[in-house]
Amino acid sequence: MLHWVIGYDITDARRLQRVYRAVLRYAIPLELSVFLLTGHERDMQRCLEEISSLIDPKSDDLRCYPLPNRGLQERIGKATLPAGIHWSGLPIEKN
Repeated sequence: MLHWVIGYDITDARRLQRVYRAVLRYAIPLELSVFLLTGHERDMQRCLEEISSLIDPKSDDLRCYPLPNRGLQERIGKATLPAGIHWSGLPIEKN
């Protein structure tokens, strides 16, 4: 499995909602417009193709960054998941 961070800046509220719903089919939200996609290369390509069909390339911005498989993964700030819930794709909070 591979991991990507997908982020976007959409200038139109209606397009923003459409893009948000589309990305949710492939990835989990980390922040308002930042998502973590875990899957295969084809999953990432399908997601980006679908989003690309919904955005206005002249005024919207879409970014996708691969995460290293063996790289350092840290989280700073508010927890993504409720206390006691741990997902193996995210680092476990250390006390």
